[in-house]
Amino acid sequence: MTYKKFISTLMLAVAAAMAFAQPASVKKATESVFTLTTFNADGTLRASSHGVFTGNNGECISNLSPFLGAKSAVVIDSKGKKHDVTRIVGLNDIYDVVKFRINAPTKALPATASSVAAGTSLWLVPYSNKSDKPLQLTVKSVEKFMDKYDYYIFSSDVPSNMESCPFVNEAGQIVGLMQHSSTSSDIYATDARYINSLSASGFSLFNGSFVKIGIPGALPADKDQAMLALMLAGQSNDSVKYAAATADFLNAFPTLIDGYTAQAQQYVDNNSFDEARKCMEKAIASVSAKDDAHYNYAKIIYGKLLYKTADYPAWSFGKALQEVQTAYGINPLPLYKDLEGQIRFAKGDYQNAYDTFMALTDSKLKNSELYYNAALCKQQLNAPDSEVVALLDSAVNNVDSLNIRDAAKYFLLRGDIYNKMENYRQAVFDYTRYEVISERNVNANFYYIREQAEVKAKLFKQALIDIDNAIYLAPKEPTFQAEKASLQLRLNMLKEAMESAKMCIETAPDFSDAYLVLGLAQIKTGNKSEGMANLNKAKEMGNLQAQPLIEKYN
Repeated sequence: MTYKKFISTLMLAVAAAMAFAQPASVKKATESVFTLTTFNADGTLRASSHGVFTGNNGECISNLSPFLGAKSAVVIDSKGKKHDVTRIVGLNDIYDVVKFRINAPTKALPATASSVAAGTSLWLVPYSNKSDKPLQLTVKSVEKFMDKYDYYIFSSDVPSNMESCPFVNEAGQIVGLMQHSSTSSDIYATDARYINSLSASGFSLFNGSFVKIGIPGALPADKDQAMLALMLAGQSNDSVKYAAATADFLNAFPTLIDGYTAQAQQYVDNNSFDEARKCMEKAIASVSAKDDAHYNYAKIIYGKLLYKTADYPAWSFGKALQEVQTAYGINPLPLYKDLEGQIRFAKGDYQNAYDTFMALTDSKLKNSELYYNAALCKQQLNAPDSEVVALLDSAVNNVDSLNIRDAAKYFLLRGDIYNKMENYRQAVFDYTRYEVISERNVNANFYYIREQAEVKAKLFKQALIDIDNAIYLAPKEPTFQAEKASLQLRLNMLKEAMESAKMCIETAPDFSDAYLVLGLAQIKTGNKSEGMANLNKAKEMGNLQAQPLIEKYN
């Protein structure tokens, strides 16, 4: 071999060696790769995968599918240390990717700042504790999405145990996460820059795939979105996620009252009243809007006294009143006076509560609820029914047409007052308005009460329909069946009355009213012997109406 040929051969060998050598930066990238394991609620294994640290404060990315349906998850870093996954930051179902966090310092793998072209060689980096070596693969094609991110496709086959391991360039920068295709032998990678950008809005945290994951979502950085997330967390019936959202909110916004009231309410719900008191006292010391803090403390105390029977001497209606009056002294908002009126009502101070509500009807807060609450005060003060009705008229007349459902209880109470005043037709009208506004979300007792008013108003056809509705909703209640039989008897529907009475007896053999109605119907149809027997049976069962009827028909 000539010297020239030797040099050429040597150069080719060196070039070949350089092409397949593993750069030091690629080897170093293994320090940022971890294993991911997710678990079911009972602690059993759900799925396993890999991922990579993309930040120095516990930021991680991986594929989404192992998390769906999981209650918890852990990652094991390159040194074998185990860390719990604490928050889900963002996710995307279409690309099967997720961003999440652990509570530990982490070694970040930097992301490439630019796209990678087709034909470029990338390294697929495995978890460092495994014997697998980085694989050098060539990008087959690149597809753009969202105008600035890339979807990389490779026509290579790799082991299934490298799912969600990172593709890196020669500089050791992450390009994307490896994923197997479900339709071909190809593998692909979703741009790591996109996965790193994932975040959630306050609304999305409690919808879609976030709901399928037991691990709490990370609170949005934006204040308004964080407040929305906190509110939705409280409505989610997931105590773990609510507690996490509350803790995150308090940490991010220590001068806002929302986190303190959420935490205090959770303490109250768990009967930890002393902890709730300390929480609200800390709120008063910490938040910038002191009036808001005192107002919310009053609400917490008021709510506890209304709905929690457990004794806690430190809290009373007097204490609640003191807090809301302090709030009003700092900032005289009508809203604070409204709560004062409610506290006074609960305390039994009806006259002062009434005066408070009526004074507010001349303020910017003027609304239907003030008149309704004033009507309740008048009831407790034994005021004439006409005065109560007048206040309820004002409540109805001031209803916001966009919130017409709020008027339902006004019509119901006014219907009850009209019923008491023996203005039965007007009572029926108000009961019907209540039924319509409530979208027929009423119970059997409502139909029975309206039927009684309809009978007194001589609206017999409507009364028959309503008593049938009551029986349909409560087929085992003998009072409704006996009432139907009595109404049919009154309308001279004798055959139907006997059938209804017998049905009532089958339901409740000891219900004396049914025997009374059956006996009267039988007597009126000419079957006096059986009728008298049933009247006597009603008498034996203690029915006070039976004896006068027995004497009459004897």
